[in-house]
Amino acid sequence: MAENSTNVRTKLALWGVRAAARSLGAVAPGVAAAWSERLFLTPQRPRRSRTAEAVLARGQPRVLRVEGEKVAVWSWGEGPRVLLVHGWSGYGGQLTAFVQPLVDAGFSVVTYDAPGHGASSGRTSSLPELAGMVAAVGQATGGPYAVVAHSFGAAATAVALRDGMKVERAVFISPPADPLAGIRAFADTVGLSEAMWRRMAARIEDRFDMRLADLALPAFAPGLDVPLRIFHDVGDREVPLKAGEAVARAWPGAKLTRTEGLGHFRILYAPEVLSPAVDFLVEGRPSNAWPGPELLASVASARGTTARGVHGG
Repeated sequence: MAENSTNVRTKLALWGVRAAARSLGAVAPGVAAAWSERLFLTPQRPRRSRTAEAVLARGQPRVLRVEGEKVAVWSWGEGPRVLLVHGWSGYGGQLTAFVQPLVDAGFSVVTYDAPGHGASSGRTSSLPELAGMVAAVGQATGGPYAVVAHSFGAAATAVALRDGMKVERAVFISPPADPLAGIRAFADTVGLSEAMWRRMAARIEDRFDMRLADLALPAFAPGLDVPLRIFHDVGDREVPLKAGEAVARAWPGAKLTRTEGLGHFRILYAPEVLSPAVDFLVEGRPSNAWPGPELLASVASARGTTARGVHGG
């Protein structure tokens, strides 16, 4: 059977990137490192699914201005807030299967597109920046009771918690454990030599004035006391199960549920994940009343909301 034209174009584009990486690396390693860094820090913007668009259309849309970027935000329901955080090259709508079950359980729900993703402005991003954005959106929308985060969004949430964001409970779906593993995977995909990807990693550390090793979840998770449920598929090809296992081992009291046949994205819609995740959040639901989930951009500006300049590809 003939290959899908989209797959052919993707393969040709990847071949071109690998050829460029080899050529630049051979004649101008400094230029190659800068080019690779830019490519690494630039997320893709996938087409939104019709299902996600339908749920977003029923939400209350707002635009927050954070660190000079326009951040698209949606909210539903009333009650303690649950913040939904998407992963790298994702968008808030990818977690909308959680919206109705959470609203039915008495929660308000907030999701957003991070800068450089979905409907928000910006072209590049990183782990430190995404972590700052989790905290900034959480603050601007009144403070979340809990967070449900997918993939790289889970890593960003963990860094935000390390840096002082407060929540009562967290659910991580397919969390990565170490940003260096992501850099190595990127290097393998685009054909970077070890010397080149290490040079690129050093540039990223210099850019954000931090060490990538300090963003590895197992290194700081032992100091976190937020009750955590983790769901990870044994066949996840994007983020291997061993990453979720490493996070579960390091995080005090964390419980890991292994799924089968759901991969990295279908896991976001699976009843065997949605139901226990919502039940876990209901178990710790505060009895005190919470204000409604109005998401006014003026609230953010009045508080001087800013996202900390932390990135991580």
